[in-house]
Amino acid sequence: MVPLFAAHSKVASAGDSCGASIKMFGNVDVLPHDSITNGIVEQLPADFDPTALLKDLLSPIMGEDVIVNGESETITEKDERKIVLGRNIHTMFLEITEPDMDDEVTGEKEAYIASVLARYKKSLTEKTKYHLGYPYNLDFDYGALSQLQHFSINNLGDPFIESNYRVHSRQFEVGVLDWFAHLWELEKSQYWGYITNCGTEGNLHGILVGREVFPDGILYASQESHYSVFKAARMYRMECVKVDTLCSGEIDYDDFKAKLLGHKDKPAIVNVNIGTTVKGAVDDLDIVIKKLEEAGFSHDRFYIHCDGALFGLMLPFVKHAPKVTFKKPIGSVSVSGHKFVGCPMPCGVLITRLEHVNALSMNVEYLASRDATIMGSRNGHAPIFLWYSLNRKGYRGFQKEVQKCLRNAHYFKGCLVDAGIGAMLNELSSTVVFERPHDEEFIRKWQLACQGNIAHVVVMPNVTIKKLDNFLNELVMNRAKWFQDGKNQPYCIASDVGEKYCLCSMHRS
Repeated sequence: MVPLFAAHSKVASAGDSCGASIKMFGNVDVLPHDSITNGIVEQLPADFDPTALLKDLLSPIMGEDVIVNGESETITEKDERKIVLGRNIHTMFLEITEPDMDDEVTGEKEAYIASVLARYKKSLTEKTKYHLGYPYNLDFDYGALSQLQHFSINNLGDPFIESNYRVHSRQFEVGVLDWFAHLWELEKSQYWGYITNCGTEGNLHGILVGREVFPDGILYASQESHYSVFKAARMYRMECVKVDTLCSGEIDYDDFKAKLLGHKDKPAIVNVNIGTTVKGAVDDLDIVIKKLEEAGFSHDRFYIHCDGALFGLMLPFVKHAPKVTFKKPIGSVSVSGHKFVGCPMPCGVLITRLEHVNALSMNVEYLASRDATIMGSRNGHAPIFLWYSLNRKGYRGFQKEVQKCLRNAHYFKGCLVDAGIGAMLNELSSTVVFERPHDEEFIRKWQLACQGNIAHVVVMPNVTIKKLDNFLNELVMNRAKWFQDGKNQPYCIASDVGEKYCLCSMHRS
């Protein structure tokens, strides 16, 4: 097995569970090789084109037109699906200038700054109206916490051991950690955790703990795992085995077992997805554990990290959903705080077993605390925002929001199908997957997340029926324009989600 970090330029073919052959590339080859010298990424040239198109790993749709920058481009047999990069911020950044000598008298600088912020707020308000593709809950009001923004709150060091820096929010942080430990059924005396800067840091820490428990362990992750999982493999120089997935995005349990049997001599570090990034698929933790046992791995020879970035907080409130609990042989769970909770700044929560984290810990005299986190300084405001939200909503509040999201997601999926648009919704998910729109401007306007021939809408608590209807009406209207002359056709999504969810000309019944 070639370690992941050593196989960036490798290209292999693999058949996915939908029956299509797909190409798999390394995970970091997004820059041309001539931009890397002696392992160092050179700075981009001043004339770098932000709309440059990079080759992607998904199959193209032959003979189709796509709208890029207002113009139609036809995909031919020689082309592959292309990624359209966002705009280069260097063309629109806000320059920092020195105040004039008489600025204290004229106040021109203050007036300029105020005008910039006012325009920016107006821009944010407008863009928030059309936010549908990313899993952020924008339904929040933290006005009561504005009084705390005058303080530099830093939770550097271990959450459970106070440092000499007294302006911290550990009392809020530990309250939040206790809430999540209770949710996942781990006793106070048996857990350790901290509030991270994002979901990626939670994955990095969870997998790092697994690596420390099993230094020679192999990391197993499905192909649809979040990119941070494979980033962890590269950072920690871990051997990584990618497991096939089903059309739903769920891990292929039979392929998982087969690959375990091929590496029985080494412990297994397994990433379990509690909601995949694109399709919202949930790996069944019970089946994963069963396959490990069937392959001959006893509980002292595997470590499971559960990536629950979005659905880790939703799943406990979904009836008949597989339960994520530390009463099962798992090692860690991470969730994002800026997703379903609705924290306005990126953050997350990582919970692991206290017995595991000791291998990472060391005392730091400078802090008068212990170091067991990935980051040193940690945002002390985030725990307060999370504490505030959890207190106001509680378990019942989150249960109501989860039910609302699932109900609206089923409504939206039904409306898409009724409009003749291929769509798929996993049973335990609020992520609705459908045919990718043909116009990149439309995609940018609604901030849709796309991969190959599919796009998705993540139905969050702030996404109302009215907003979904407005989006659908605009999509249907635009589709009439895209397909009016018969030259363009809806994308086939059979290889992405299965034939039964595809309504292209070949699969429409």
